[in-house]
Amino acid sequence: MLYFSAQNLWKYLSKYIIMTTKEIATRLVSLCREGEFEKAQKELYSENAVSIEPMASPDFAKETKGLKGILDKGHKFQSMIDKVHGNTISEPLVADNAIAFKLSMDVTMKGKRSTMNELCVYEVKDGKVVLEEFFM
Repeated sequence: MLYFSAQNLWKYLSKYIIMTTKEIATRLVSLCREGEFEKAQKELYSENAVSIEPMASPDFAKETKGLKGILDKGHKFQSMIDKVHGNTISEPLVADNAIAFKLSMDVTMKGKRSTMNELCVYEVKDGKVVLEEFFM
């Protein structure tokens, strides 16, 4: 008899189930509201996803290709945060193959507390996020 935890079962089934854009939006917003950004990426993103920042900076390139690169970028960003005081995510707007929501993060970085606001836009293809782009 096989035994699957809920998480392992989801990981297994998600490879074979093609989610709609609305289902992806609901799951993405839910995980992001819990602060589970990496889990959302591992679960919902294509291996070939692309991430685009508003501009290149000394810490981050304008464009990052591939899920591994996106996960590495997330680890780097998390390492720069001293404390997360909270985050707020709007309800998603959903079109045929696009998702958008507003993200506000109240964080302390390098000893300075600030609120970061950005519009997060995602493109979905074949049941996976293939592009994320952020606007500030």
